[in-house]
Amino acid sequence: MWQTIRSPILCRHSHEEAYAALVLSGAYEEAGDQGRFRVEAGDVVLHDRFEAHLDRLSPSGAVVLNLRLPTQYSLTQGFAKIADMDLLVRTAEIGEAEAAELLLAKAQRQTPGFADWPDELAAVLLQDPSLSLSVWAQKKGLAPWTLSRGFARVFGIPPETFRARTRARQAWKAILTTEDPLVKIAADLGFADQSHMTRSVRQITGAGPQAWRHSANRFKTGAVAGV
Repeated sequence: MWQTIRSPILCRHSHEEAYAALVLSGAYEEAGDQGRFRVEAGDVVLHDRFEAHLDRLSPSGAVVLNLRLPTQYSLTQGFAKIADMDLLVRTAEIGEAEAAELLLAKAQRQTPGFADWPDELAAVLLQDPSLSLSVWAQKKGLAPWTLSRGFARVFGIPPETFRARTRARQAWKAILTTEDPLVKIAADLGFADQSHMTRSVRQITGAGPQAWRHSANRFKTGAVAGV
């Protein structure tokens, strides 16, 4: 659970489990699938499954408490603050599950502002993964190569890849949380067809839509039956 980071940068990487990263000391900047966050002691970043990001550390590094979150946790991923960090640390010494439950109950969600246009573009793509990058760049007075290189410098991937990951992750969520037919999800999210969505979801999560839909239905059936 405890992690001391001294490297100036952690290259872009992905996690298969949902987890919360509570900053105990130091500071760092995280840029990933949910945007860019600048965090310090008392801040927490909530990560969903299969979320990818990179981290840039301050010269002093950072000490972080990582807590695995339940598969179906109630607080959406993003940036939050914890008022009583010491209580959470003491609870983590007793048990990780208890600490995760306390964190989800006490975390106060924050909405960071935009530091620059890459932050703004990431936020817009998270809202609309079908956004035309060329049209957006033109409205902002940015050349195509400036858009691509500037965004990649911050997030580690070009905006086209960020957009594709956003669309795939939204499809995965819709597969798990709705009863919509797969073909409708694919159409609503702007995929070329259902096969395109299948490839995209499998690339991000390691499994296709049918497997995730079956898993979601099995979970719901088990919950109703009291399993």
